[in-house]
Amino acid sequence: MAYQKSVFLETHNINNRAGGLGTFNYELIKGLSELEFDDLKLTLNASDIKLLESEFGKKFNYNKYSSLSRMKFFRIRKKYDLWHSVNQNIKVEPYTCKKYLLTIHDVNFTEEVSADINHKRNKLFLEKLNKATAITYISEFSKKQTHQYFDVPNVPEYVIYNGNPITSLIDTSSYVADVPVDKPFFYTIGDFIERKNYESIINMMKVIKDYNLIISGNNNKKYGEEIKKLINDNGLSNQVFLTGKVTNEGKQFFMKNCTAFLFPSIREGFGLPPIEAMSFGKPTFLSDKTSLPEIGGNAAKYWSNFDPEYMKTVLFEGLNHFENNKQECETIFKERAASFNWKTAAAEYLEVYRNILK
Repeated sequence: MAYQKSVFLETHNINNRAGGLGTFNYELIKGLSELEFDDLKLTLNASDIKLLESEFGKKFNYNKYSSLSRMKFFRIRKKYDLWHSVNQNIKVEPYTCKKYLLTIHDVNFTEEVSADINHKRNKLFLEKLNKATAITYISEFSKKQTHQYFDVPNVPEYVIYNGNPITSLIDTSSYVADVPVDKPFFYTIGDFIERKNYESIINMMKVIKDYNLIISGNNNKKYGEEIKKLINDNGLSNQVFLTGKVTNEGKQFFMKNCTAFLFPSIREGFGLPPIEAMSFGKPTFLSDKTSLPEIGGNAAKYWSNFDPEYMKTVLFEGLNHFENNKQECETIFKERAASFNWKTAAAEYLEVYRNILK
């Protein structure tokens, strides 16, 4: 066999599947596992190697992640032909490296933490950026946003869209929800952080009767407490329900049974949940901010501001159109969701590896 070029994938937060980055790591690896790459030797970085081995066997090599490797002196010293930093926030870096691929999901920290180039967060990012042999972005928006805030080196740049995490539909007929589902409901899911803008759809519920709103995600955070207070202060506790984290079965149950999926996020490098909801042919309503128009395309409906009456109008006009053209709309949503594919994305990453290693 010819010499295999070695590629190290810094994927240590693969265990956090509840977050977007953990999902990205897992789905990219799963996509790669379905492809042939005899010319490459891919090493995954993870704390639970046995779990990955049980699923992917000898398809990959494995490196046991140690939190010490985040510190400069304890960085990984083994030399790889290519190091792939799979997101822009990773603290684990190589001690030395020949080639370095950086995947950028977003640079929201410039807007949420500080735009000062001398801020610690920005300096860490700049180190990665200036080391990059090539850069991949998960959306045109994340590329544009990076160029807006940083002087990007003159290296090859690629936009590779994420795939749809829902590859198979789960039988949810025996799922028992711990929130009321006896009334028609709108659904959303995501991390409880300010950019998700849940307060906009909660305020909209003040002017909507006969429907509930269900929000899934880890709400044990500061923003989660603010959302709980908003619900209580507005007397909406019998109309807006928080499930906390849900299993895949739970997520699919709510997506399958909701009247519509709502995603009013104001900052999103990509946004996987809308794609998942569209897999079920569900009417999907998004903010028109950042990358979301790239995700929803012509299938979704968009809010350009967050006035409750305006949001309600867009929502019910969209639902009315959906009900009057149900079969056609469901097909459009499902086709849109299917256009995002992890195996395709993984093949594009392999192509980038090969281009760099030529």
